[in-house]
Amino acid sequence: MPVGALWQALSDLVLPASCAGCGGSGLPLRHEVCAGCARAVESLRAAPTRPDPPPPGLPPCVALGDYDGPLRELILAFKERGRHRLARPLGALLAEAVAATADPRRPLLLLYVPDTAAAARARHGDHMRRLAHAAAERLREAGRQAVVVAPLRALPKADSAHLSSAQRAASAAGAFALRRGAVERARRAAPGSVTVLLDDIVTTGATLAAASVLLESAGMRVDACVALAATRRYLSQRAIWP
Repeated sequence: MPVGALWQALSDLVLPASCAGCGGSGLPLRHEVCAGCARAVESLRAAPTRPDPPPPGLPPCVALGDYDGPLRELILAFKERGRHRLARPLGALLAEAVAATADPRRPLLLLYVPDTAAAARARHGDHMRRLAHAAAERLREAGRQAVVVAPLRALPKADSAHLSSAQRAASAAGAFALRRGAVERARRAAPGSVTVLLDDIVTTGATLAAASVLLESAGMRVDACVALAATRRYLSQRAIWP
């Protein structure tokens, strides 16, 4: 499923605003992104990534690129700066990373790391829910069977931006609860599917690991984790499958 000319393929208005990727003004924009930034992120290709050290229970991980440059700015603009129109192109890019992880003959069950209630209120909605549904739509357009389910509920937690790896792991361990009945509904949604857990950024991997361990405790194995970006600080020198 080629990504080339993604912004050109997605119909949208040309908006007289600054580019969400580089901040440039006076440029023709589609989905709030200039042609240069669009080309930069479209050129990225999903690849295996692994935090170093990996937390226990972390499934195989794939990321589209480093948390740097235009990709970082687009994620931040969408997540923290209210530029919700980026959901479609970012979701489409996330779909490319998902497609690179799974057997094309099998259906896809897409889960996502949810926002806390406080974060969702501040962002006017759960940002990963938006991305997951945009990714599923893109996958279905390409002929893949893809269903989004939400078996996880995020519990209140402290900001982890400045925590160490050990502190992040401790915080993530109690970060989620299972939604009553949601796991069983998820199993029925796409039997025989590849189960993929989505997030925007991989840092230490603690959040993805904690969510995966909790899901497995309920009998739902996560086959792979897929993110838009991975931070360089926690990446091993050789990103490999476990």
